Amino acid sequence: MLHRGNLRRVVGASVAWSLLAALVAGMLAFWVADTADAGPTRCQQHRLEARERNAIVTGSGPRTLVLGDSWSVGLGQDDLSRSWASALPGEVHVRGFSGSGFSERASGCGRVSFHDRAPTALGVRPQLVVVEGGLNDYDQPGAAIDRGFRALMADLAGQRVVVVGPADAPARSGAVPRVDAQLELLSGLYGVPYVATSDLTLDYLADRLHLTEDGHRAFGEAVAARIADVTAARPAVLGR
Repeated sequence: MLHRGNLRRVVGASVAWSLLAALVAGMLAFWVADTADAGPTRCQQHRLEARERNAIVTGSGPRTLVLGDSWSVGLGQDDLSRSWASALPGEVHVRGFSGSGFSERASGCGRVSFHDRAPTALGVRPQLVVVEGGLNDYDQPGAAIDRGFRALMADLAGQRVVVVGPADAPARSGAVPRVDAQLELLSGLYGVPYVATSDLTLDYLADRLHLTEDGHRAFGEAVAARIADVTAARPAVLGR
C-alpha cells in the first residue's frame, strides 16, 4: 500500500511527465510546421544550385573545367547557364559551390573548399582547369588560404591550370587587395598563370557582391581574353 506522501509524489511526477510530454510534442509540431514553410536551408539551396549548374555544359571543343564559387554557379541569375563561365571557349564544365573558396572554412556548409571538391571535379577529364575565387576568403587568415591553395595544387598535379582572382566587389572591396596579392604570389610559386580581375568595373546586384547578367557577360569576356593571353605566354602544366 502506498503511503499518502508517496502517493502525492507519484501523482506529482506523473503530472510533471505529462506536462513535459505535451511541451515536447508542441515544440515538435511547431518545428515541423516551421520547417515545412521555410523550404530549403541556405546550404541545401547552394547544393541544389550547384547540381543544377553542374548538369549544364556549354560550348564544344577541348574540355575546360571551372572550379569556383557562386560567380561560376551564377547565383542570382534566372538562367544559370549564363554565368560568366559560359564565355570560355571549348566544352565548359562548371563545378561551383556558392560560398566556397581556397580556405577550408570560407564556407559554413561543410567540406566544400576547392581542395575538397577538386578530386571529384576532375572526373570530367579536362584539358584545362580554371580555378576562380577568392571573394569568400575575405575574412580568412593568410595561413588558411595558403594551406588550401597548396592542397589544391597537389590535387591538380599534371593538369593545365589557370587561377582567376577576385574582382573588386563593393561588399568586400577592403579585403580584395590582400587576397588578390596572396593568390598571385602563390600562383607564381607554383608556376601557374594568374589572371587578376580586381581592375574590372562590373555591374552588381543589390547585394553588391554578385553580378548582374551584364556583369557576368563582361567578366566572362574579360577572363576569356586574359586566359588566352597568359596561357600563350606561360606553360600552365603543374608538375607531379
